[in-house]
Amino acid sequence: MEEFHKVRRLPPYVFEQVNRLKASARSRGADIVDLGMGNPDLPTPKAIVDKLCEVVRDPRTHRYSSSRGIPGLRRAQANYYDRRFGVKLNPDTQVVATLGSKEGFANMAQAITAPGDVILCPNPTYPIHAFGFIMSGGVIRSLQVEPDDGFIPALERGVRHSIPKPLALILNYPSNPTALVASLDFYKDVVAFAKKNDIIILSDLAYSEIYFDGNPPPSVLQVPGAIDVCVEFTSMSKTFSMPGWRMGFAVGNERLISALTRVKSYLDYGAFTPIQVAAAHALNGDGADIAEVRDIYHKRRDVMVDAFGRAGWTIPAPAASMFAWAPIPEPFRHLGSLEFSKLLIEHADVAVAPGVGFGEHGDDFVRVALVENEHRIRQAARNIKRFLSASAKQPNNVVPLSAHR
Repeated sequence: MEEFHKVRRLPPYVFEQVNRLKASARSRGADIVDLGMGNPDLPTPKAIVDKLCEVVRDPRTHRYSSSRGIPGLRRAQANYYDRRFGVKLNPDTQVVATLGSKEGFANMAQAITAPGDVILCPNPTYPIHAFGFIMSGGVIRSLQVEPDDGFIPALERGVRHSIPKPLALILNYPSNPTALVASLDFYKDVVAFAKKNDIIILSDLAYSEIYFDGNPPPSVLQVPGAIDVCVEFTSMSKTFSMPGWRMGFAVGNERLISALTRVKSYLDYGAFTPIQVAAAHALNGDGADIAEVRDIYHKRRDVMVDAFGRAGWTIPAPAASMFAWAPIPEPFRHLGSLEFSKLLIEHADVAVAPGVGFGEHGDDFVRVALVENEHRIRQAARNIKRFLSASAKQPNNVVPLSAHR
């Protein structure tokens, strides 16, 4: 039977191949150090859990909630933007709660995309940035650039060679997967370009609070006038170790927020009210929980860079996010990221995310997530050291088991 149209537009999910291999190895008793999926292992802070438990005992909170978020939650997010970025937001018209930033992106794509609309999107990037629009009938024009002097020329080429003119531009800094960080000057240039060319900016700022070396990443909305063309998405998943709670936000331009709110009103009744109350409690806190999470990831980053480097795999230290964007060691680069990821599972008991899953321009890299404790990260480094040593001695014997099947 022929696949449905939207399903046909989606390629095979690369990460599922790694997940199947990982599950198979575990079924054989292998102790896999899983640095693949960006699934935070840290517990949600106790005060947030306690607030959830307190509110959930009130049966009045068991009813349908508000799709756009309860007023107290939207006010808390507006206050957070004021404290953190100096950005003033109207919680009634410029803030909407989403079921995580991923859902927010997908629903925004549904809200604004007509068939054939062109979206400018970084490559590599987090899959929903592209496929949310592809599923909505859009067309992706990839930008293989970093947030540097080459970005605006790349945008100019994208506009010049796109018919119709691009509808929107996706930004994601700190980036998943590359961990690159953008400056406020960069955002100023991009906002000026977007206004000149009547292009919407959709910024994914999910990793705004996981940064190292003392430089907090800015928000694009800090640029004067940016709110005329921008919506920004944030998430509580990483900042407060709340991935399963599915709580995020979209903030910014009133017209775009209104469109997203209207689409959401047909699709959901919002997160469970006690979750929203607990999320507001977290946002209104003193920031100690955020600092503790950041410190843990910072220590893990340093351990990973040091231990992997001594194992023979040099990985640049990420400035932010919970990921390292790791170049595949030269002897294995010809295999590509998927086959190298399979090798690590089969011969080193370590799982990483193949870079090709984030776009074809990521195929020389793998993404390493800091989602295991320091002891487990060192264990992964020891396993990798043995693997690299064995492959150097007998390179012809180190091939993915999948090649024999």
